[in-house]
Amino acid sequence: MKTILVTGGLGYIGSHTIISLLEKNFNVYIIDSLINSDEENLISIKKIWNLSEKFQKNRITFFKGDLKDKEFLKDTFQKAKIEGNPIEAVIHFAGLKSVNNSIKKPLDYWETNIYGSINLLSIMQLYKCKKIVFSSSASIYKTIINKQITENSKLEALTPYGNTKLAIENMLGDLTKDKSNNWRIIILRYFNPVGAHISGLLGENPKGTPDNLFPILLKVASGEYDNLEIYGNDWPTYDGTCVRDYIHVMDLAESHLSALAFILESPPILLKLNIGTGIGKSVLDVVNSFNDFNNCSIKYIFGSRRLGDAPYVVADNSLAISTLKWFPKRNLKDMCIDAWRWKLNNISK
Repeated sequence: MKTILVTGGLGYIGSHTIISLLEKNFNVYIIDSLINSDEENLISIKKIWNLSEKFQKNRITFFKGDLKDKEFLKDTFQKAKIEGNPIEAVIHFAGLKSVNNSIKKPLDYWETNIYGSINLLSIMQLYKCKKIVFSSSASIYKTIINKQITENSKLEALTPYGNTKLAIENMLGDLTKDKSNNWRIIILRYFNPVGAHISGLLGENPKGTPDNLFPILLKVASGEYDNLEIYGNDWPTYDGTCVRDYIHVMDLAESHLSALAFILESPPILLKLNIGTGIGKSVLDVVNSFNDFNNCSIKYIFGSRRLGDAPYVVADNSLAISTLKWFPKRNLKDMCIDAWRWKLNNISK
């Protein structure tokens, strides 16, 4: 049974991916600093796993720590080796991720995201663990109205967050320039993950004030916020609000399992893949759909445009589908219903 290290594993996407890893018979080591996640997610993961028909004890090991601490990282890899469970591959989620906060605190993002990734890759190399799936972002692309983004689209990040993702991608690319290094790397460029685990036990619960659409939508629907502010109704789109490619978090989690299976069996490789549905929905589309599917009435107001936003960001996901034999199975209805189920079970969050 192979052991996989998941950095940032108690965050939104990481925690859902861990469920998929356990179901596919992997041991999971989790590293998380809990800066923008919560140890309650570990409790939720264990609850879901305990209910699984495939449940086995001692499959999850959690280490609280920061990737900026190189000795902590080294100790984690060494512990796995001593226990006879050497880390076979890494899924790297850890890092600061708020587009808006990165504009306000760019140095924090460069220090955490870049320094942490350098330490991780250095220790992986030391322990001859050269297989990694990296969590990147569509925010690295220059977007074009009404045109899907391919992996060959122009790269032009608008924010420090996007710039750090692009820098890490370049770093990973440099590792593969010397073929004797034998790195196996898949970079997954996410579009807009939303939704929750079907159990209602695990969902998106960002620390502090949320700035993504769905967490705010859920707080309005539950009565915690009076209304949703939509940033601009004068964008060059069909209804004036931004268009995004929303993908269910469990479809995104499953793409990591497909990527992991690929690199565990492949020769040295570097792949960059878009992970989205290929379907664009506007903010108003999402609000109206959420209302219809969940019998809610979301109040919203229009505000001014937000720095760092783009009008139209939709994936061409054909390369991921053909390469990984993965495809998104869930639609916007699933995203809305699953997210609301989680919120109703966690109404104070």
